[in-house]
Amino acid sequence: MKTFRTSDGITLAYRIDDFTPPWKTPETLVLLHAAMGSVNRFYAWVPHLCGVVRVVRLDLRGHGRSEIPGEGQLDFERVTQDVAELLDELAVESVHLAGSSAGGIIAMHTTIKHPDRVRTLASFAAAPGLKMSSGHTDFGGWIDALKKEGVRAFLARTIDERFDLRQVEPGFIDWFLDESAKNDPDLLARFVRMMSAVDISNRIGEITCPTLFVVPGGDSVQSLEEYEILKSKIADCEFKVYPDLPHNITDAVPHRCAVDLAQFLAVNIES
Repeated sequence: MKTFRTSDGITLAYRIDDFTPPWKTPETLVLLHAAMGSVNRFYAWVPHLCGVVRVVRLDLRGHGRSEIPGEGQLDFERVTQDVAELLDELAVESVHLAGSSAGGIIAMHTTIKHPDRVRTLASFAAAPGLKMSSGHTDFGGWIDALKKEGVRAFLARTIDERFDLRQVEPGFIDWFLDESAKNDPDLLARFVRMMSAVDISNRIGEITCPTLFVVPGGDSVQSLEEYEILKSKIADCEFKVYPDLPHNITDAVPHRCAVDLAQFLAVNIES
C-alpha cells in the first residue's frame, strides 16, 4: 500500500496494480469502493483491468488503511477533494473514474467539480445521492445499529438486503463480513450520516464525459426510478440494469461488473 497526506492533514492509503505493456504510458483508472468497504472489495476486478489500464484503488477517508478523520474533517466536499488530491499525488492530469454505491456518488460529484480531470465516469449501484432514497431506507436505523451492534452484526442481520444468498459462493459472506468489520463502527456511522444527506440530482446534467451506469434491478436501497434519473439527465450515458439482483452487485457479480467496465473503457481509451 502507498499513502499520501491530504491538504487537511489526513493520511490516505491506496494501491496500484499495473500490468500494462512496460513500453507504453498507460491511462489510469481510479476505483472508489462503497461505504463500509476498502480497496479489498475490488480484488476480483483487478485481473480484468490491470492489463489495459493502471488501476488505482483508494481507501476512502476513514476506511481500510486510511486514517480516521477528526471532528470537522468528514464532509461530502472533502471526500470529493480527496480524489482530486489523489490525482495530484499520482501526477496525472485526468483519469477514468469508477465507483461503487457511495463511491459512485463521490465519483459523480468529482466529475461535476473537476470535469477536466475525468475522462470517463462509471458508476455501479449509485443513484445521484442517498437523500432521495430516505423514503424507503432507514439510514437512521443503520447509524444506530452500527453503533449498538457493531459492523459485523449489523451487516449479518441485513445481509439478504445486499445479496441473493442462493447465488454467492460458500465462504463469501463470512469474508465480506470480516472485511467490513475491519472498519471503525463510529466512523462508519458518521460516514453514513454524511452520505444520507447527499442529493446531487440537480447537477448531474453537468456531466458531459462518456458515462456508464450499472444498476441492480432488485435493489432495496434505491429504486429503479431513482437510478433512471441518471440516463434522463446525462447525454452521453450507457445504462445497464442487472435484473433482480440486490444492492451489492460489485461484490456479488464482480467479474460481470469488471467485464462491462473493461468493455466500456476499450471504446473510450485512446489508441
